[in-house]
Amino acid sequence: MKSLGRHIIAEFYDCNKEILDNVEAIEKSMKEAAYETGATLVNSSFHRFLPYGVSGVVVISESHLTIHTWPEYGYAAVDLFTCGDDVDPWKAFSYLKKILKSQRVHVVEHLRGKYDEIGIPENSPHKMEV
Repeated sequence: MKSLGRHIIAEFYDCNKEILDNVEAIEKSMKEAAYETGATLVNSSFHRFLPYGVSGVVVISESHLTIHTWPEYGYAAVDLFTCGDDVDPWKAFSYLKKILKSQRVHVVEHLRGKYDEIGIPENSPHKMEV
């Protein structure tokens, strides 16, 4: 089934707590994850909370990657939303699992903008001329 985008929603458990609380490491890892997918990075914004935790977004031409961490629980919630056929969000997932040193994950993938539900013909190109 064709769709406009793929949205991976990942729960990373039993991660390295020091990494999860390091805003510089998280930002670097999320940007690298975007590059791993083949995406084009547009912008990013990250924030470290007190006493702990990091939230951030990497905006890519093909959509976005976000993360929210709870170092005290060794947990990170990650969304990897990509559009187009040239970008693979599963590459970002694999990269982040390794970098965060996650021992356990729960992950689902949603197809966003399914062609048949929008009414786009199956043989249409991904980006139509407007």
